[in-house]
Amino acid sequence: MRRVYVALAGLQLLAVLAQFYFAGVGAFDRPQTDGSYGPHATNGMMIIPVLSLVITVVATLAKAPGRLIGLSILPLGLVVVQMLIIILGRALDDGTGNTTAASLAVFGLHAVNGLAIMGVAGKVLAGARKLASADGAATRTVTAQVS
Repeated sequence: MRRVYVALAGLQLLAVLAQFYFAGVGAFDRPQTDGSYGPHATNGMMIIPVLSLVITVVATLAKAPGRLIGLSILPLGLVVVQMLIIILGRALDDGTGNTTAASLAVFGLHAVNGLAIMGVAGKVLAGARKLASADGAATRTVTAQVS
């Protein structure tokens, strides 16, 4: 189960890296359309949250420490923050859909929070790998003692 945890944590980190790539694709798409950020939105609102939920369940089944289980669900919470940032930023526009200084200041937090998601995903992967290697070390010790 711990190896599954490592694999899923690695997949989640890849999904977060892809999220930045999709944001770049959307930013440079010309002409800008409603679909310019489609892959970014789909990955961010579906793939990353579902992975976060699954990883948390697997972490629990793998008997990970409570802190690591908490870190495993944190990307989901940070995705919710991403949505709140967008809602607040849109609420601060000029009423015609054009940004204002205030809305831009809030929208800028979207990228900063994205970096936080990446950092958490990296910590989850590192924790999962450490947990799996500790499991392997314990298995080798028991095997050596039985032999």
